[in-house]
Amino acid sequence: MKTLFIGGIKSGKSSNAEKFILTNTKEKPIYLATTEFFDDEMSQKVLHHQNLRGDSFVTLEEPLFLYKVLETEKRPVLIECISMWINNMLYHEKTYEEMETEITKLLTLKQDMVFVINDVSSSVVSDNTLVREFVNINGMLSQLIAKMCENVYHTVAGISSKIK
Repeated sequence: MKTLFIGGIKSGKSSNAEKFILTNTKEKPIYLATTEFFDDEMSQKVLHHQNLRGDSFVTLEEPLFLYKVLETEKRPVLIECISMWINNMLYHEKTYEEMETEITKLLTLKQDMVFVINDVSSSVVSDNTLVREFVNINGMLSQLIAKMCENVYHTVAGISSKIK
């Protein structure tokens, strides 16, 4: 089963996605962390998330090649977060087509997966070309993932509502 949690930054989507996968699996799931450490603030945020998770997950870290890390895994996996992964891919000058291919391959894997992505579609159109590219790619990949998932939850103020 594939599930998507989408919501704004600090909406509670990550913690609700964690609760969802822990409730819906009998084995210890994988937590695939996509964040690259660019500054001290990000390092502190990651440490905080690691402390909250404790030992409930097997943590793997991969900022770019998600399929390669998961192709031989059988356990359920939580991918946190696709938006950060998009950021990494853009930083490393990857194309939308490369990102779409990677996500499509992930969606073919047999194990249960929970995807987490930011909803960035409700903001103003930026005058910055890179920001517009990020928002467009994030939106297109959100649609692709949602289309292929059996469950989609939108999270606001810590409450996740099933929309599919």
